Amino acid sequence: MGSLNLVLYQPEIPQNTGNIMRTCLATNTTLHLIKPLGFSLDEKEIKRSGANYVKDVHYILYENWEEFLAKNKGEMYFLTRYGLHNLYDVKASDDTKDYYFVLGKESTGIDKEILKDNLDRCIRLPMTDKVRALNVSNVAAIIVYEALRQQGFKGLSEFEPESMKGKDFLLK
Repeated sequence: MGSLNLVLYQPEIPQNTGNIMRTCLATNTTLHLIKPLGFSLDEKEIKRSGANYVKDVHYILYENWEEFLAKNKGEMYFLTRYGLHNLYDVKASDDTKDYYFVLGKESTGIDKEILKDNLDRCIRLPMTDKVRALNVSNVAAIIVYEALRQQGFKGLSEFEPESMKGKDFLLK
């Protein structure tokens, strides 16, 4: 069985990472955090944006890019405003493969040398010329849900769980 993975390369803003942690928990996605981090993992901003779910998130911390590469194999896509491919070029339908979606630090993105070594895997989300880039937590959600769509949302609830308000909440 394959897995979906979000990789944050040197994230700087705790609120963004907290939002991404919440997305990871909601989608059974593993989060990989590559140091240096611009914050401490026990900061209140992470906990607030992660809505108290942070303790349940499966995340792995790495000292650097090289350690991450040594410990992880699979299909990698790099989300960057410089990408020459778009969302439709992401092929993530094989649920037996491991997919890694790499997102860069908020100020400068993923190091140019890493991107240059992976040009055929650099993805740009289409947008107008009025913005440089979307918020990293938005990009994370878009790419994970595109991969999940391709895999048929396997293992996810399509309706409000009965353990919460339930599927028929609006009918009551």
